[in-house]
Amino acid sequence: MKILVTGGAGFIGSAVVRHIIQNTPDSVVNVDKLTYAGNLENLVEVSNNERYAFEQVDICNRAELDGVFAQHQPDAVMHLAAESHVDRSIDGPAAFIETNIVGTYTLLESARNYWTGLPESKKQQFRFHHISTDEVYGDLPHPDESSDAVEHLFIETTAYAPSSPYSASKASSDHLVRAWRRTYGLPTLVTNCSNNYGPYHFPEKLVPHIILNALHGKPLPVYGKGDQIRDWLYVEDHARALYHVITTGEIGETYNIGGHNEKKNIEVVELLCDIMQELKPQSKSYRDLITFVKDRPGHDRRYAIDASKIERELGWKPKETFETGMRKTVKWYLDNEQWWQRVLSGDYQLGRLGEKA
Repeated sequence: MKILVTGGAGFIGSAVVRHIIQNTPDSVVNVDKLTYAGNLENLVEVSNNERYAFEQVDICNRAELDGVFAQHQPDAVMHLAAESHVDRSIDGPAAFIETNIVGTYTLLESARNYWTGLPESKKQQFRFHHISTDEVYGDLPHPDESSDAVEHLFIETTAYAPSSPYSASKASSDHLVRAWRRTYGLPTLVTNCSNNYGPYHFPEKLVPHIILNALHGKPLPVYGKGDQIRDWLYVEDHARALYHVITTGEIGETYNIGGHNEKKNIEVVELLCDIMQELKPQSKSYRDLITFVKDRPGHDRRYAIDASKIERELGWKPKETFETGMRKTVKWYLDNEQWWQRVLSGDYQLGRLGEKA
């Protein structure tokens, strides 16, 4: 099978590409615009493989997309290309509307045009897998505010209630994908995942931001009281799940993908500090660098995913625990200074976004 992966040079996309090339017989066509978060160094392990091809294309460019479909003749699409950072969406929402909504529409139309022209046998086998986020659901009751909060989890039929420009744009793209199935018959699937972490994560996200700030002896900024709860998913577990969905998922279905790791943000930061102290000890505790800062506007209180459907129907469950995944992540950043130094040499300077509003 040949899979067209959009956003394959990004954090999750590159994990998907590496997983497919290294663990399956399938081929990948990586379509990526190479914005600030797209980095071909994420793919050095597979870039010379004969089953891998790269096309630098903007998903908002219909003519170029049509050319990619015509040239490579994929059997499936995994759509991961997106602007994905909540803080960045607060500072500048326009790019999120353009890429996540207009880009998804453009890709859907290009894929539909290609799919319509396929022979019937190939048409029946084609899949369009849209990768989304649990943030489209809004937030859940917090244990500090509700005694039965732990009983509330996001399921595949939870109503959408996005809070940020980012999550609103992803909710819009989800609706477009489902509409293209209902209206045009395009064979689509949707997945919604919890917070990812792991190797090659762009430094503005919480986990790498904390690791790199700690290494530089800089303050470790924690929004509000740090009591916001997220469900954490190791990126390589997520990549395996996505491959399960594209190869064995049922057309028209939605699958929630989570790591069964609900943690407060302050707990994440403290664990990272403790792992850092163990792997790169210093006389002063890394925890002393923790600094509480003004909370982000519209900050969701709690996310938590019920991933029982994908485990029950497709046989997937995470391999990494929260502790083992975080340890692997810290070790990767300690062992790959050359990668993150090159990222930091650009526009990103270990600052926090989303505080202008």
